[in-house]
Amino acid sequence: MLVLALIGGAVWWANRGEDGPLAGRPRVTDAEAGLSYAVPEGWRHDTAKDEDLIDAFSSQMTKKAEADGPSSAFMTGPAGRPVAPADLKTATETAARSNAEFFFPDQPTTLQESRPATVGGRPAHTAVLRVATSDGDTAYLELTVVAVDSAHTGFLLGLTTGGAPEDSALRELDEITASADTVTAAG
Repeated sequence: MLVLALIGGAVWWANRGEDGPLAGRPRVTDAEAGLSYAVPEGWRHDTAKDEDLIDAFSSQMTKKAEADGPSSAFMTGPAGRPVAPADLKTATETAARSNAEFFFPDQPTTLQESRPATVGGRPAHTAVLRVATSDGDTAYLELTVVAVDSAHTGFLLGLTTGGAPEDSALRELDEITASADTVTAAG
């Protein structure tokens, strides 16, 4: 009986979080960020490109635009310092604005949404910014900061450009974030 319970627990653990829209998809595990996430159909994760990222990011995947359609990117990384759960909202909104300035210098942003979240059962917070780009399109930046454990905080950052309608642009980023789970953080 104990053996059956152990086997059942192992099967549950291996398949947890596998009931969403990205169930069964390949995953990226980013030990530096302490996070893993699913790779949706049409997206590409290239491990070699992870090595070329600036130090703030430790993994990435992209979805190329079709014709004049939107293109998207998703990145993860470790936060520079641990963030207490009580400080997640402020830290997330501040980091979202900082990332918007990095990716879209001097472009106006609007905070569309700021909400508490959980990733892998751990406290998190998500902020969504709408960016009016210099070419007249709209881009969206969605940042989720996760308190991976008491000593590590990681983030999930999604970007979509090319004027995609808000609902479809953010839906895919939300699905990727919903697929995320925590893993043992490196270091």
